[in-house]
Amino acid sequence: MNKILIANRGEIAVRIIRACKEMNIKTVAIYSEADKNALHTRLADESICIGPAEPQKSYLNIKNIIEAAYITGADSIHPGFGFLSENAQFAKICEESNIKFIGPSSKVIDLLGNKSNSKELMKEAGVPVIPGSEGSVKGLKDAVVIAEKIGYPVMLKAAAGGGGKGIRIANNKDELETNYNIVKQEAKISFNDDEIYIEKFIKNPRHVEIQILADEHGNVVHLGERDCTIQRKHQKLIEETPSTIVDEKLRNKMGNAAVKAAKIAGYTSCGTVEFLVDSDKNFYFMEMNTRIQVEHPITEMRTGIDIVKEQIRIVAGEELKFKQKEIEFRGHSIECRINAENPNKNFMPSPGQIKEINLPGGNGIRIDTAIYNGYTIPPNYDSMIAKIIVFGNTRNEAIAKMKRALEELVIDGVDTNRDFLFSIIRNPNFIRGKYDTSFIEVEKF
Repeated sequence: MNKILIANRGEIAVRIIRACKEMNIKTVAIYSEADKNALHTRLADESICIGPAEPQKSYLNIKNIIEAAYITGADSIHPGFGFLSENAQFAKICEESNIKFIGPSSKVIDLLGNKSNSKELMKEAGVPVIPGSEGSVKGLKDAVVIAEKIGYPVMLKAAAGGGGKGIRIANNKDELETNYNIVKQEAKISFNDDEIYIEKFIKNPRHVEIQILADEHGNVVHLGERDCTIQRKHQKLIEETPSTIVDEKLRNKMGNAAVKAAKIAGYTSCGTVEFLVDSDKNFYFMEMNTRIQVEHPITEMRTGIDIVKEQIRIVAGEELKFKQKEIEFRGHSIECRINAENPNKNFMPSPGQIKEINLPGGNGIRIDTAIYNGYTIPPNYDSMIAKIIVFGNTRNEAIAKMKRALEELVIDGVDTNRDFLFSIIRNPNFIRGKYDTSFIEVEKF
């Protein structure tokens, strides 16, 4: 592998470029017209414009990205997260074009990308799943029958969904009938696929995911859990590892289930198996993300394993250099997502020019970002502009470091959610580790 094209932008593009530099691999940055002065274009060995600001014409334009790889002589493509990272067609075109796709095969992405199909696969592997429909529902009448069988409340979910989109809760038949067409419409608009499925709504659970690595020689390991429960409208805000509700016994059970899931799917590369954990510590499979996650740095901080480098080594055909028993978990890590948005205006995005910036530093603090002083945040993309990741020997030490980091952070010129995150970090129930997915609404931040 000599040259990798990064089919993404922002902090994840910067993150991948840095890993490649450390591995002496040449990089190509693609950019839209809105990202001409973006940091990733400056750090890469080469950069090439692939279209206008609109994502459909640039970062989602498969034809232009493949052409960019040919023009620059890139032999591999790293999709990052979002955009085309879980697009089976893109992975297949890479394969047919003799370009290495840094991720699982197109067949595996297609298999796991449909949430109802992946659920059936997990049942076959003996992985606990949430009660629900057998595959996609066939119509509203079918949905009503299934909901009454498993009992309300239920969740209507886009079969090809992700990122918290295409989800509605129905507490009774009337709400089911109202939300059914809404979810189908959202699914069609967001994923160009209006298939939906139904599952039992687990009230006030914890959202806990397991990071796995799988090579092309049948070796699969897990790197422990990440607790992603602190969410607003299904969008993650703060993640931590280890989870305050996961003990060694539960970690092993969930880790083994995640490894089973990867093996039955024939999975390679890094991946994340997402679970819901109820108040009795029963866990249920939700979905498998076939890409690197936004929150991967906290796992890296705790294990010392560079997940991006492992992705690259795996696609190059290398075996994992470590076995499960050799992976050491130490300390505690927390990540806060910094978004350019105004919490006082219903989290309205806040694009614009950064006039002053001060990023926190010190022992145990990592910043993943692509912003700089004078940089103009475009209005065309996701509002996340930085991630603050901290590591401490204990959870209390990690919380104290995150408080200090958020206090030091200065981003003038645009609104951010910094103060909103700070109010969560110092909340007594968060400090006690007593929270679930209803935390933001219940605490009324």
